[in-house]
Amino acid sequence: MSALYDIPLIRIDGTAGSLADYRGKVLLAVNVASKCGLTPQYEGLEALYQAKHSEGLEVLGFPANDFKGQEPGSEDEIRDFCSTTYDVHFPLFSKISVIGEAQHPLYAELTRAQPQATGDGPFRERLKGFGVNPENPADVLWNFEKFLINRNGEVVARFAPDVKADDSRLVSAIEAELAKEA
Repeated sequence: MSALYDIPLIRIDGTAGSLADYRGKVLLAVNVASKCGLTPQYEGLEALYQAKHSEGLEVLGFPANDFKGQEPGSEDEIRDFCSTTYDVHFPLFSKISVIGEAQHPLYAELTRAQPQATGDGPFRERLKGFGVNPENPADVLWNFEKFLINRNGEVVARFAPDVKADDSRLVSAIEAELAKEA
């Protein structure tokens, strides 16, 4: 039994939930933002969700306003933006914090379980050029960081914000997990 399943969450519509709602599925948890240079990744995440959902993949979006105020909207504004701009159908949750003192327990557990992201070196260097240098190397670097959770609720991989949904490293990791039984 995974501790991740026990962490309370609030869906973007205000209803209570948890990752236990997705027990037995492969999960891709992504901290998202509507006003980021990486926001077009919504399109690829939705395409990935549509392509792999029937095989057991759930993409889960967690809006966060932790990076330069790039997710300023309310839950209704975020939901409307995602729906009208990117036709997002994958589950979205209420806005949370993914870093710092207000870090949501889900992200505390995700970063503890997988402290390093695949492909974060180049992105980390790019952020330094903008004066952004996380104190803790395990901290989420920016919007659109991705955590892959297997069918048993274990965090098995983490991908840098600029690793897109069609990146072979991400797709291969997802396909490997989808091929496994719970």
